[in-house]
Amino acid sequence: MEPVRVAGVGLTHFGRTPARTGRELFAEAADRAFADANVDRSAVEELAVGNFMGVDAERQGHQGPILADAAGVQCPATRYESACASAGVAVRQAVRAIRAGDADVVLAGGTERMTNLDTPAVTDALAIAADELFEVRAGVTFPGAYALMAQAYFDAFGGDRTDLAHIASKNHENALVNEYAQYQREISVAEALDAPMVASPLGLFDACPITDGASALVLVSESYVEEYDLDAPVTITGSGQGGDRAALAERTHIAQTPAATTAATAAYEDAGVGPEDVDVAEVHDCFTIAEVLAIESLGFYEPGEGIGAARRGETTADGQRPINLSGGLKAKGHPVGATGGSQIAEMTRLLRGDHPNSDHVPEATVGVTHNAGGTVASAVVHVLEVDR
Repeated sequence: MEPVRVAGVGLTHFGRTPARTGRELFAEAADRAFADANVDRSAVEELAVGNFMGVDAERQGHQGPILADAAGVQCPATRYESACASAGVAVRQAVRAIRAGDADVVLAGGTERMTNLDTPAVTDALAIAADELFEVRAGVTFPGAYALMAQAYFDAFGGDRTDLAHIASKNHENALVNEYAQYQREISVAEALDAPMVASPLGLFDACPITDGASALVLVSESYVEEYDLDAPVTITGSGQGGDRAALAERTHIAQTPAATTAATAAYEDAGVGPEDVDVAEVHDCFTIAEVLAIESLGFYEPGEGIGAARRGETTADGQRPINLSGGLKAKGHPVGATGGSQIAEMTRLLRGDHPNSDHVPEATVGVTHNAGGTVASAVVHVLEVDR
């Protein structure tokens, strides 16, 4: 099985750019990835790209060949859709193609244009990632769904809004130095608690923003690295995917995310590591409670123990295992179809030592990314390791 190296990564700034199309954003991210990789575009054999809202936001389906053209590559191109886990799934397919020997060079990532729609339209577009028959028709939106999950967690294990506010404050602080982050501003715990309520117990600062942006990764086989003498010290050593029933009411527990547990278990086994080996993680904190559920599913904490991790300082930048040094979805932003690729780009930079927050994890050798779709009906986990 051919090892998969990350030769180059590229990101756009995440934020509000309503006049820019998804293809423009992806072209920019791809340009940066190729420059970082020192790999010629003509070497790309496949494109795997994530996008969720393109049909609604840009009236554009069949995005694979369009995004290939935007990136300046000529190859088979496929768009993957798994709600907010779209790019994570795309990267996983790229990893599998290289491991199988089907390709030596694959361009992967994702793109999303959201802010050209008003907030109600974005809410409607995102809502279809829930179960249309049993949730969407009843008026369920994702703030409401994650509020149900948060309340169920509090009821089962304890914790309160102050614990969540510490997560919001932590991730905003991490984003201060990230040039790609949508919100480079501090949020105190008090500000988070005083923010308008969105869906009790979640307030405005418990939720990630509406974001435009793109991510791109040049993934290559280890034999390609050796043949062309590339500087690619980061390897994707583990990949796993899990699934669950889409509707919350159909699940055994709504205060746990077994799809992510399944994905993490598979990724750890694939890499030959365990949660105790992980130095740093980027997790899918679309809402603050989602970070809690993620770090428990990843095996860093037992169920019920993750809620106070940020409050205790364990997941802060200088804690024992920093979580979301990029700022996470909460502060860096969440262009839905691009997020999974962005997490791997950020983790690659952290492990290589060229991220502005790398100084918090100078000895880190193992990182994990966790990308979730919907209310974690889909989940993709990757393990990344760096040569030191």
